[in-house]
Amino acid sequence: MLHTPLLSGVCNISNTNRNKSYTPFSYSALHLQTKIIMLIKTVNTMNVKKKFLALSCGLLIAASCCFAQTKNVAETVQILGERHAMVRIDTEKKYLLLPVEEKEEMAHVRVIKNNQLLKTFNLRLAVDKVDYFVPYEVEEGALLDITFMANSRSTGAINGFTCWKRMNYADQFDTKNVEKHRPAYHHTPAYGWMNDPNGMFYQDGVWHLFYQFNPYGSYWENMSWGHSTSTDLVHWEHQPVALEGDGLGTIFSGSCVIDTENTAGFGANAIVAFYTSARERQTQSIAYSTDGGKSFTKYERNPVLVSEAPDFRDPKVFWNAEAGFWNMILAVGQEMQIFSSPNLKDWTLESSFGREYGNHGGVWECPDLMKMPVEGTDKQKWMLICNINPGGPFGGSATQYFIGTFDGHTFTCESAPEVTKWMDYGKDHYATVTFYNAPEKRNVAIAWMSNWQYANQVPTRQFRSANSIARELGLFEYQGETYCSVRPAKEMDAARGAVISQPTDQCEIVVTLRGEAEITLRNAKGERLVMRYNPEEELFYMNRLQSGDVSFSDNFPTITMAPTYGTLKQLRIFVDKCSIEALDADGKMSMTNLVFPSEPYNKLTIKGKAKAKIYQIEKKN
Repeated sequence: MLHTPLLSGVCNISNTNRNKSYTPFSYSALHLQTKIIMLIKTVNTMNVKKKFLALSCGLLIAASCCFAQTKNVAETVQILGERHAMVRIDTEKKYLLLPVEEKEEMAHVRVIKNNQLLKTFNLRLAVDKVDYFVPYEVEEGALLDITFMANSRSTGAINGFTCWKRMNYADQFDTKNVEKHRPAYHHTPAYGWMNDPNGMFYQDGVWHLFYQFNPYGSYWENMSWGHSTSTDLVHWEHQPVALEGDGLGTIFSGSCVIDTENTAGFGANAIVAFYTSARERQTQSIAYSTDGGKSFTKYERNPVLVSEAPDFRDPKVFWNAEAGFWNMILAVGQEMQIFSSPNLKDWTLESSFGREYGNHGGVWECPDLMKMPVEGTDKQKWMLICNINPGGPFGGSATQYFIGTFDGHTFTCESAPEVTKWMDYGKDHYATVTFYNAPEKRNVAIAWMSNWQYANQVPTRQFRSANSIARELGLFEYQGETYCSVRPAKEMDAARGAVISQPTDQCEIVVTLRGEAEITLRNAKGERLVMRYNPEEELFYMNRLQSGDVSFSDNFPTITMAPTYGTLKQLRIFVDKCSIEALDADGKMSMTNLVFPSEPYNKLTIKGKAKAKIYQIEKKN
């Protein structure tokens, strides 16, 4: 339907009609022209007629300019049934802004142009009120075919939905932060939902972080690969979405490698991405980039690996120099499968690991496998990372790991099957994976800083979820066992600013310990987070029961506890607007927890044998 914008106002005519006030009017261009001619006839002096004619022509020209503008979205909506509507894209602007109401059920959107299906996605279109907007980058002339999942008896008549009134075209989408809980120095998406870090690699001084991303709402859905880059692991620049769903399904987690020897035939130094295509079954696909990860081309013969298993996902690929071929680790239900390949396209199953080892309280996900030296020895061992959900030490999702040997074919764990080792003892540390090709043979990891028990309910709207600070992984021995060490990446030292007297909502607190201690962060509202170290028990505790808003989930208020594997000497506590990360400076303990105080913690108290130094951490660029 062609829509002509309307002019409205009050017209006052002088001379014989000086006392006559015309009521507000609304006219199309044709009606306006007709009315102007009628008004001119009522004017009885030539002088006034000439002046009025000039004024009216100016109004008509201005009105015509308005009429040439983009059509109003509401006028292009066609209601086809009680749960079905279509919207025709008619604009030269870049975005259609879609209004979201999070309490509503999903609406399914099919984008059609020239009778061809371009893409599909789901979002919770506003029925009663708008929580926020998300942008759809428009295809001129495309048709949005929208089906609502909710029953009309609960939502009301479709033609009265708020979404039709509030949809709008725009050339820009404002991502300026509107959230008081958005972290200052942790990576977050510009808007929308984020979970697992994916495909991370380092090349030419740039760290590339891809991540599970929903561009159409701040909750899990429409899995794609978002993309951010950094030169210092602290300040991140948002890049265009790297991979979106296709006929094989949405884009689940995976990894990237740099094919320096062109084994796949995509070109020397091509970036090759491995990801799970998720539809009725999960299959493994690849895409490649010849411009350093800025854009990707999907392999025309995808998928490259299939299985009958319902959970078959999250490929982690790396070049095994000792074996002379590529290895892939895949999460399959409650075990890891190990594959080999000479060319990144043809894969052979080598072995499986894990059926009797570690924690099996949930599905195994997001594997990683790396060889590292053991601190203080001449040994080197392999570590297999296995993220699990649920089954974490304090409920929900968490990261476990196994230490052992690997020959390119079989991983053998050195610990007893019943032993479970956790990388982090907080509630909010999951999907931990490392960067491929990190410099200086470093093993730099990043985790998703949330928990599937409440990730969709945390009290933010513009975005949901952040990543942990970057961490250096290593190995150490304690009482006959080998454990994973976790330290803040050295880039976090460079992020330190001035020494300050009291904490802020973006700081690092360095606590020197000489025995038992209690460390409390609090604000004027009486909210507080309490940490306690007991050297006799070799335990560290964090209590967030009264840390701020804990009402959004019964699973959120928690006391977490971690073994310290010896004596803690120095604790590094990273405070950001919604998180606390406490790490032993020697790497033997790590604990990551979200917090949502109503105002920043601005007071630090320490009881016991300890003293603290507080550093401001600089804001993002």
